[in-house]
Amino acid sequence: MSLAGSTILLTGGTGSFGNAFVARMLSDFDDVTVRIYSRDELKQYEMRERHGDDRLRYRSRLTRAAQGADILIHAAAMKQVPACEYNPFEAVRTNVLGAQHIVDSAIDAGIEKVVALSTDKAVNPVNLYGATKLCAEKIIVQGNAYAAQSRTRLSCVRYGNVVGSRGSVVPLFQRQREEGCLTVTDERMTRFWITLDQAVDLVLFAIDHMVGGEIFIPKIPSMRVTDLAQAMAPGADRKVTGIRPGEKLHEVLLTADEARHSIDMGDVFVVLPEHPWWQSLEEDSGAAMPGDFVYASDTNTDWLSVDQLSAILP
Repeated sequence: MSLAGSTILLTGGTGSFGNAFVARMLSDFDDVTVRIYSRDELKQYEMRERHGDDRLRYRSRLTRAAQGADILIHAAAMKQVPACEYNPFEAVRTNVLGAQHIVDSAIDAGIEKVVALSTDKAVNPVNLYGATKLCAEKIIVQGNAYAAQSRTRLSCVRYGNVVGSRGSVVPLFQRQREEGCLTVTDERMTRFWITLDQAVDLVLFAIDHMVGGEIFIPKIPSMRVTDLAQAMAPGADRKVTGIRPGEKLHEVLLTADEARHSIDMGDVFVVLPEHPWWQSLEEDSGAAMPGDFVYASDTNTDWLSVDQLSAILP
């Protein structure tokens, strides 16, 4: 699907991903219109000032914003783990019921393609945020059953920690660096690491290759939290605080159970829907996966060194 001349509705459009996606669209396309769905007036103002482009439209009503759109990218979420634990009703409303609203609005508006952003926290979730994102994945994938008689098709992308996104460990380490002591929850901890540009690339890959119901997972490097601390504040003191409630030592992007119905498409793993009665990607679109394959941050074969982390940090 060519994006030329498209109207794209972007929920959560004033967030970290939204700003990166909009910057890419404005730089690469002259005739793409991006509708920013956001409820934060200040962030909308700041984004308008930052980009200053009349191809951006700012909306606050999803059903109306969806009318006439060709593509919907669902990046809106309540994603702070402690906030979700403390406000479970709000987390469910935003992440679970919000996904259902996306499916309904896309089908009713006849949007051709929907790509929803998910996270490694949705795999074997141990906190409410991960649980709500797992529900959202299921809603988006099975939303194709509701959309089967229409032209709307829905898929997900799933990736790890984003370098420098708001609320991540990087801004925390930046603040603590000035004080001379970084807090590390556990020195064994590993995480998948992806840049905002790579996240945008993944979404564009999904738009181009999706048929309906797939979950696209990028092949990305892992990093050790101790290496990140060394890259950001060489020689600074560290304080080990212990793993927080709802936090994992390592993350998983693809489980062995999913690998049995997944394919390898080069730079991307694709989880295929298990029982689609709508058309979906064929298994021969990529290489079959070993049935016992697990894609985890601690067993990954691709690792970022301290120097590589230093080079990509904002």
